[in-house]
Amino acid sequence: MTDEATKGMEKLGIAPPKGTAKRDAMRANEIAVQKQWEEEKAFEVGPSDDKDKETFMVTFPYPYSNGHLHIGHAFSLTKAIFRAQYERHQGKQVLFPFAFHCTGMPIQAAANKLKSEIEQFGTPPQFPEDDPAIRAKMEAEMQAAAEAKAAKAAAGGNKAKGAKTKLVQKTGTGIVRQWNILAKMVPTEEIPQFVDPYHWLSYFPPIGVDHLKKFGVGVDWRRAFITTAVNPYYDAFIRWQFETLKSKGKILFGKRNNVYSLVDGQVCADHDRSEGEGVGPQEYVLIKIKVLPVEDETRHAKMKKLLDTCGGKSVYLVPATLRPETMYGQTNCFVLPTGEYGAYQVDATNEVFIMSARSARGLSCQVYKDNQGYTNEFGKITCLETFSGDELLGLPLKAPMAKYDKVYTLPLLSISMSKGTGVVTSVPSDAPDDYVALQELQNKEAFRAKFGLTDEMVVPFEVVPIIKIEGYGDASAVFMCNKLKIKSSGDKAKLTKAKDETYLKGFTMGIMQVGKYAGKKVSDVKPIIKQEMIDSGDACLYFEPESKVVSRTNDECVVASTDQWYLAYGEESWTAAVKKHVLNADTFNAYDDNALGRYEYTAGWLKEWACTRQFGLGTYLPWDPEWVIESLSDSTIYMAYYTIAHHLQGADNLNGDQAKSPENIDPKKLTTAVFDYIFRKGPMPADCGIAEESLNKMKSEFRYWYPMDLRVSAKDLIPNHLTMALFNHAAIWEDEPELMPKGYYCNGHVLVDGEKMSKSKGNFLMMNETVENFTVDGTRFACADAGDSLDDANFSRETADHAILSLTNEEGWITETMASSDLRTGGELNFMDNVLQNETNRLIIATGTAFAGMQFREGIQYGWYEMLMARAEYRSWCQDSGVSMHKDVIQKWAEALIILICPVCPHWSEALWKKLGKEGLAVKAPWPVADEEDKLLTRQAGLLRDSLKQFRSQVGKAKKGWKTASIIVADTYPDWKIETLQWMQEQYSDDTGFPATFMKDLKAWTGANVSDKKMIKFTMQFASFMKNEAAEVGRVALDTQLPFDQSAIFEGSMQYLKAQLEIPEIDILKIESAADVPERVSGLVTPGKPYLWVR
Repeated sequence: MTDEATKGMEKLGIAPPKGTAKRDAMRANEIAVQKQWEEEKAFEVGPSDDKDKETFMVTFPYPYSNGHLHIGHAFSLTKAIFRAQYERHQGKQVLFPFAFHCTGMPIQAAANKLKSEIEQFGTPPQFPEDDPAIRAKMEAEMQAAAEAKAAKAAAGGNKAKGAKTKLVQKTGTGIVRQWNILAKMVPTEEIPQFVDPYHWLSYFPPIGVDHLKKFGVGVDWRRAFITTAVNPYYDAFIRWQFETLKSKGKILFGKRNNVYSLVDGQVCADHDRSEGEGVGPQEYVLIKIKVLPVEDETRHAKMKKLLDTCGGKSVYLVPATLRPETMYGQTNCFVLPTGEYGAYQVDATNEVFIMSARSARGLSCQVYKDNQGYTNEFGKITCLETFSGDELLGLPLKAPMAKYDKVYTLPLLSISMSKGTGVVTSVPSDAPDDYVALQELQNKEAFRAKFGLTDEMVVPFEVVPIIKIEGYGDASAVFMCNKLKIKSSGDKAKLTKAKDETYLKGFTMGIMQVGKYAGKKVSDVKPIIKQEMIDSGDACLYFEPESKVVSRTNDECVVASTDQWYLAYGEESWTAAVKKHVLNADTFNAYDDNALGRYEYTAGWLKEWACTRQFGLGTYLPWDPEWVIESLSDSTIYMAYYTIAHHLQGADNLNGDQAKSPENIDPKKLTTAVFDYIFRKGPMPADCGIAEESLNKMKSEFRYWYPMDLRVSAKDLIPNHLTMALFNHAAIWEDEPELMPKGYYCNGHVLVDGEKMSKSKGNFLMMNETVENFTVDGTRFACADAGDSLDDANFSRETADHAILSLTNEEGWITETMASSDLRTGGELNFMDNVLQNETNRLIIATGTAFAGMQFREGIQYGWYEMLMARAEYRSWCQDSGVSMHKDVIQKWAEALIILICPVCPHWSEALWKKLGKEGLAVKAPWPVADEEDKLLTRQAGLLRDSLKQFRSQVGKAKKGWKTASIIVADTYPDWKIETLQWMQEQYSDDTGFPATFMKDLKAWTGANVSDKKMIKFTMQFASFMKNEAAEVGRVALDTQLPFDQSAIFEGSMQYLKAQLEIPEIDILKIESAADVPERVSGLVTPGKPYLWVR
């Protein structure tokens, strides 16, 4: 449980339920309530006849339909569910639609994998691992491979990750078969049908609908659909979208660098990946460091043979760098002694590059210049010779732009063979790692001897200053290593800090000291130097993914330059339109400054995007049907399609069967002209074959709901889908920017009981199973309590369990109490009657504010926990005071509670609403009306509550047998406190509170007006406390006399206090007239801070 939930349950005395009777009763009620909602079509909604009625449209990214929904889906989804229901209570016309995504690679890849398993192992398949001995051997081999990889990384100086692979962590075995995955969701005899990818589209989406209905999502299901060409209506919509984008010049064709799978033979976008979502291409510059004739023919016999037999071609080591402007400072070249390298023939330049096999594979997929590939055949490169890193050590080299005519290949143990080319050029003046590595070789003769290096290869090479940075000198790497006291290459954390700082300062503040651009800013000349090196043949471009990307077919991806249709994200005016919308608080609400920063960053970062594939499911590109529109590109404006889907497809028609179209609309008639009329104020299409009435209804309904008020998502969609949706809205409705989305809310990922979901840990929760185990409302309550920020949230099964008991107990208490004849009616309300009403008013407002701000944990804190505590306090006061509770007061409280928690626990609210005899559905009831909070009464109630807590502590400290007690109160402050309060009144604004400089001003005032150092401390503490009081209740906190009679409050609650404190006799003494009160007690008493003197 979260801290808040734990404290709340503890205060209310709630323990987890024993047995399943309460859970089973709640499930029975939930099923009955959902049936009622269905019968009354509670969530089917259209335009209202009331023109003044506000609308609210909320959407959620349609989930991928290749399996069942899990608690991660449910957690994110509840944010939309809760907000939609809250807005219904505000009297708005609320649309919450839903759909299912089937576009792209995942279903196709899974179907292909299943087909391969059946062909190889039969039906049902007999997998080798079915034999326990073989399984043990396979798992041991996988574990050994993972451990070897980790050990190799550690030996190379990289941080070793856990030895378990991702698959082992997720499944507990690492042996994953598509058949076995399906066997957990599908009857065994049906599994062979899933070799057809289209079977998935008819099987899983209806199950998704069923599970979501059981979760009480409150969706208008008439508008539901699936994607891909299987659904001719949605297919027509996407074709219109792309034709519109192309007509606006937003879709272009040409060779572009994209993350690419050679196995799949196509670009691998985010949704096509099993690892590396959000990773894009990274540009490097390959520096051509020429291999000179060998000096040691015995050691370098393989290299000599290569140089002799490669027909006069130049042979180069090609380190990949992000800093070509630093090449003036090269002192050597590094390789990994244990690394594996190859000499590869580069056809475009008629040269030989020495690099890792991994990087050579990527280079073979890229363009050298003028659309000519580096190799004659795409994806194929000839390896002329292989070398270990050790075999390359000590080679003489010619480094372009370097001061030294000849440098040598030296060892660097921290090189990663999974990044760059495995070759690193050394610039010790500006690269801390290079400086430390060179120093170690120069200072340790034994280290040089270990790798067979002579002194001449290492010792003479001094640091070459090339860039001056103010405050860092002309060798920033040397400066930072000395500053951080870096002694060896083992100081990884310090080296990382030094590298980050020198690289940043070098780019932003650096001034070139050498070459023809001496005196120029690095940031200005970097691209110029890069291009000059490329033009002179000293360098060339190379791309690879920013980090590892693995496709769903388990292929490690490269960056390839391929002919491609692409969306021209990054075009200046397009980007400007998106940023203008997002950065205007009047047009867009991100609900979180951190999220807003990410949208701004992504809008600036997002560039050309490959929007089509040649494999997978989806809509075929209208003007070039060899291509299929990929899954992140057919999901950017479909929120608009929701507004008309029920006119086209209607209920129970996910795949768009024309025979079920409620208005008998032929999808072939949905032309560009038709959609332009509906969505873009185009002219009425002539002779389109669709009734004018239908066209006008669809056009009117789109305008009724749009713009979308809120889209809810997990944070991982910010770098792609969410930002792309902004771009596409900006393009399609270029002339109507007011139709852009009005708000996005994003949450973090969800943990279960504080840990990542994992089948091996037993905490991988499917949504439907969680509902059966913890009820719908219990599950939703735990989701609300899990958290609301971009940080990871925590779904606690204990919280869900406690919620069952808490909800059940409250239902019983409210039902029994409201039917009781013991309640008071009529008459004047007493102090605590007014307190409960005031607390109810306060909490109605606070809960609404929290829900409107998407702070649902805070909302249930107010709307459930604090409501229950306020009632518990009232009930206890009445019982101990011998006074019956007032029916009107309890009724207002109960009816408010039912609706306050309804967005989270609607089934519970629905049942209790009916039991109280209220008409209509709870989900359609208005939000409780709240009078303005009486802050003075809140303060009076706080006095009684806080004093009782303090009195209990004082009773606990009293000697055994002491039963005489007096409440000591003070009506006035001492002079020094009065002076402080009067000064604070002058600083306070009724509109803005205290100024931001309050504490600084207070320090200056006390220094000038209080002479005693001890009193200065007391004054600062008192003023700080009263500042917090004023933040709670306003200016009245600063009054020099309490605006109410403390004694009257205690007198009116005397029976309650005696019962709570178990003291038979208590009187009230005013400090001003009580002569015999000890000084140790009187010194603790101030207005609003009484003391219980027990003696």
